[in-house]
Amino acid sequence: MNYSKFFLIFFLLFLVNCSTNIQNIPTETNIDNRFSNKGFALVYNVELYEQNIVNKKIDNRSNLIFHKNLKKNSSVKITNLLNNKSIIAKVKSNKIKHPIFFNSVISERIAEDLELDLNEPYVQISLISNNSSFIAKKTKTWEEEREVAEKAPVDGIVINDLNEKKIKKTKKEIKKFSYSIKIADFYYKKSASDMLKRIRKETGVKKIKVVPLSKTKFRVILGPFNDINSLKNSYNKTTVLNFENLEIIRND
Repeated sequence: MNYSKFFLIFFLLFLVNCSTNIQNIPTETNIDNRFSNKGFALVYNVELYEQNIVNKKIDNRSNLIFHKNLKKNSSVKITNLLNNKSIIAKVKSNKIKHPIFFNSVISERIAEDLELDLNEPYVQISLISNNSSFIAKKTKTWEEEREVAEKAPVDGIVINDLNEKKIKKTKKEIKKFSYSIKIADFYYKKSASDMLKRIRKETGVKKIKVVPLSKTKFRVILGPFNDINSLKNSYNKTTVLNFENLEIIRND
């Protein structure tokens, strides 16, 4: 009888241990759950509203944005990824209709402050908390830099004698338009490969591959794309699969 009780206790402990081990197996969802997204912003203007491309108005003098995945009044950091300038903004609404290719709708003031290239408005949207040190520190630092630049005294005008020195003209580096679409990161290569097959089957997109980032991180990406139209077309095709956080990544 004692042996029977001992066997029963041992068997129950074995089942609990197996259950715990099964629960600890990592899933194939995205590795990083903190919200951040890289993509192209749509700069608001009244014509977009009048043509029903965007279904809500935004004050172009404000630091407000529309974002479909973030709650109203959420604080976000917006970074112009082409010059690394950043500002803090607030989400006005997430109940918004706009072209799915764009990761946000931003005001003209934000676009001007970030010095966005309207032909390539490539930004990163990162969710931050209201008590984040970034609001107090980073924003203040950026504003201080701008104030210093505006108040800097002009010592005088210097006219160079062109006969004495030759002025070297530096050519502005023109970077090629090249972007890829990040679908997701996976713990297992098999999961990434299965996703690749699914995308090929359900969307017909051919420019797709699995990129190993480490032994436990595998990225599924589409591309590269060398013009915005092909990038848009492939992005729009993949949205039918209802991915939560598609990202556009610049190929430097």
